[in-house]
Amino acid sequence: MCVMSEESAIYIGRKPVMSYVLAVIRAFNDLGAEAVTLKARGRAISKAVDVAELSRRSFLEDVEVSGIEIGSEQVSTPEGGSRGVSTIAITLKKKA
Repeated sequence: MCVMSEESAIYIGRKPVMSYVLAVIRAFNDLGAEAVTLKARGRAISKAVDVAELSRRSFLEDVEVSGIEIGSEQVSTPEGGSRGVSTIAITLKKKA
């Protein structure tokens, strides 16, 4: 398993998809990252998949998906309880 620094993680949220695609391109081209991990949870999971596919199919042909991790975590609610939220981490890596 590859140990990555925090700089190579992109947290997907409410911004438009292209904002995150540009962040992936910048990480590979400007910052020289060998791998970038897209992290999302809940409703942002589908946006993370869109970012990964757009990045590798349209802009970075030398990048491939090297791993996908799924899981869930407990998040506290304003009412005092907790609920489960799905999570995903998609790792993009330069082809050898």
